[in-house]
Amino acid sequence: MTFEQLNLIEPILRALKTEGYTEPTPIQEQAIPVLLQGRDLMGSAQTGTGKTAAFAIPILQLLYGKRATSRGNREIKALIVTPTRELAIQISESFTAYGKHTGLKHTVVYGGVSQNPQVSMLKSGVDILIATPGRLLDLIDQRLITLEHIEYFVLDEADRMLDMGFIHDVKKIIQKLPAKRQSLFFSATMPPVIQKLAATILVKPAKVDIIPVVATTNLISQKLYFVDKPDKRSLLIHLLQDKSIETALIFTRTKHGADKVSKDLKKAGIKAAAIHGNKSQAARQEALSNFKSKKTRVLVATDIASRGIDVEQLSHVINYEIPNIPETYVHRIGRTGRAGIDGIAISFCDAEEKEYLKDIYKLISRQIPIVNDHPFPMKEGADALPIVKKKPNNGRRQPRNVAPPKSQPEKKEPEAEKVPRFLERARRRFTGNKRLV
Repeated sequence: MTFEQLNLIEPILRALKTEGYTEPTPIQEQAIPVLLQGRDLMGSAQTGTGKTAAFAIPILQLLYGKRATSRGNREIKALIVTPTRELAIQISESFTAYGKHTGLKHTVVYGGVSQNPQVSMLKSGVDILIATPGRLLDLIDQRLITLEHIEYFVLDEADRMLDMGFIHDVKKIIQKLPAKRQSLFFSATMPPVIQKLAATILVKPAKVDIIPVVATTNLISQKLYFVDKPDKRSLLIHLLQDKSIETALIFTRTKHGADKVSKDLKKAGIKAAAIHGNKSQAARQEALSNFKSKKTRVLVATDIASRGIDVEQLSHVINYEIPNIPETYVHRIGRTGRAGIDGIAISFCDAEEKEYLKDIYKLISRQIPIVNDHPFPMKEGADALPIVKKKPNNGRRQPRNVAPPKSQPEKKEPEAEKVPRFLERARRRFTGNKRLV
């Protein structure tokens, strides 16, 4: 199927052609016709599936048709709420690319920077607003934004909203929306709390489920290195001596870990930068811009901060630490191997992380090839999966996660508790002077 077959208007088709897009992705092919019909949509889709275009294109087309017949000041007709600044900026860039010939205006608001330039854009009038929850509510409280004219509402990355503690803010935003609207709901995972939230937003929605776990991993060459935790730094520097690794996105679990890895790489003469929630917006944007332009060879990121990082032809993703959630592994390695271009995903696994591999293998339906030929092998040996040895318990159940002691001292009978003297004297009066034992 081509975009022409989706009955898109000429200004959008022209923009897509300029961007080099001719065929829709599966989620675009399924979602765009449904949205053009005016239906609500619940999409289960992760980053890298073409999700942004799946809602941006129909919103632009629907607003374009109405804008041509309307007059007067611009009012905000479409609202897209997303959890991070990076995602908000990425979505804004997509609306710029696809809507360049429509005459529609959009802007993006997010925290961590001065609100003044954002307010100036809002006052000039916009059709589409992309926002993070906190800054949006701030501007609503200041009466600088009203949602009373919203016709199209998109909640993006709902599961990340939950992870980051934004669910209550999202509920406040929903209460301020008009009851009559078209709503779109996207989430990579659908835990019960997210399903319950979706039920409060959507009315008889169409459902699109695009989680290309197998397709994503098939495009990516995966490698697993067993290495002791203290040797991970040395192994990473060793691998990055290979000049064929043009760019690498490295994942750590914590912000502190991201900073430490970035610092270690810089000491080794490797151009690197870290990106996470504690960095200022200016610093995050500079790090991302330098990475995209290849001024910086390595970008070290936490999982939440990485949402919105979309780098073309990223050759390598490195899991400095194995994630404890298997879906996170797929999301991480999905940053490479995009648009039909092969990518390489490398994972470092220490002894404590072996247990996480079980769930990852179950999810991707395969084991990751192990690289044994490297200068920092795990000293205790490298099994593909941890082996849990059962300990003899002589037919009795042992408390979970508690190992029995090597030797048990002989048990002594507990000594009788001493009875207070006044009780002893009182008791003797009634027991014929016999002692209590």
